[in-house]
Amino acid sequence: MICIKRITDEDFGLESVPFVNPRCRLGARGIVFNQENKIAILYKKMKKEYKLVGGGIDKNEDSIKAFQRECFEEAGCEVEIDACLGTIEELKTQDDFKQISYVYVAHVINNIGHTNYTKQEIQEGSEILWLDIGEAMRLIRDSEEKVVASKYDGEKSVYHTRFIVRRDYEILKYYKNHS
Repeated sequence: MICIKRITDEDFGLESVPFVNPRCRLGARGIVFNQENKIAILYKKMKKEYKLVGGGIDKNEDSIKAFQRECFEEAGCEVEIDACLGTIEELKTQDDFKQISYVYVAHVINNIGHTNYTKQEIQEGSEILWLDIGEAMRLIRDSEEKVVASKYDGEKSVYHTRFIVRRDYEILKYYKNHS
């Protein structure tokens, strides 16, 4: 499977340090198109963060089911997977954390009409936006320097959120260049 991008501390002008005993997380995320050819973007007002739909893979869950679950929870829709673009890696040495995400492209087959946000997502002012891919890329790219800490994420909140935003921008850039 192709690795779309490996994002490291150097991408943010930071020095990578050796991993000691890194926490590792698998994720599933991607690009969801609706009938108007707009994509789902999760906006967290409190953090000033724009990101793609997706999240962690639960125990005993495969990456496709995880992505479909995240689409249902965050975008309020059922999706059909069109393609797997590959993986994307985040190597956050400043916090001894590695994440590998499976990246999908999907389309909405049933709009449920309501989301199922966690308490944290609700308190962060989360809402789903349906945007043209160019507008989504601009908002995601521009938010990288504007994100603010969340009371839920600890002292590395901005550090982690910048990785998230850069990751999702790179996913969209890869998709746009290869579709």
